[in-house]
Parts: sequence; structure tokens; C-alpha cells
Amino acid sequence: MAITITEAAARHVQKFLTNRGKGVGIRLGVKPSGCSGMSYVLEFVDELQPEDQVFEGHGVKVIVDSKSMLYLDGTELDFAREGLNEGFKFNNPNVKDACGCGESFNV
Repeated sequence: MAITITEAAARHVQKFLTNRGKGVGIRLGVKPSGCSGMSYVLEFVDELQPEDQVFEGHGVKVIVDSKSMLYLDGTELDFAREGLNEGFKFNNPNVKDACGCGESFNV
């Protein structure tokens, strides 16, 4: 079981952590939401929990709780700029279907 982060995403996360002045990494999770069932959640982590799984890439820790790991195993966290839009991209091999707007998915 593994989560990876691209160099572009790691640079972006590190910039946010530096500006914030604290934090051990970023939490990647899922929550029930949207028309397809699940959506991604990203939030800063100041303290690790016992059930957390920690993955590190390019000097940045990506933290995932055990419930979310069921849906995220094998996911690559990327950061991309497309035209005027930029944001995190989730390359998740478990996704079976996603909504048209790209905000939610199901496995």
C-alpha cells in the first residue's frame, strides 16, 4: 500500500507549510460527497494520530488515515497548471467512475 507525491505537488505543499509556519505534512483523505459518492480532502497536519499511515516523497509527508486508505491505495498526488487553472490532481487507480465536473468519484 502506497501513496506518492510528485515533485511539483511537494514543492507546492512545502511552500504552504513554510508560509503557515508549522505542520508535519498534509493529510489526504476522502469523505462522502458529490454526485458520484466520494470526494478528496486535503488539510494540514500538525500532529500525527496513531492510526495514520505516513508516506514521504520529495521531502514532504503525506498522511492518510486507515479508513481513507481503502479508497486511496496507489494514488499519486500531483499539482498541475492548465491554462488559467491550477490545483492538485489525484491520479487514483481505484476510481471506477467520476462525475462530469470532476469533484467526486466512486470506487
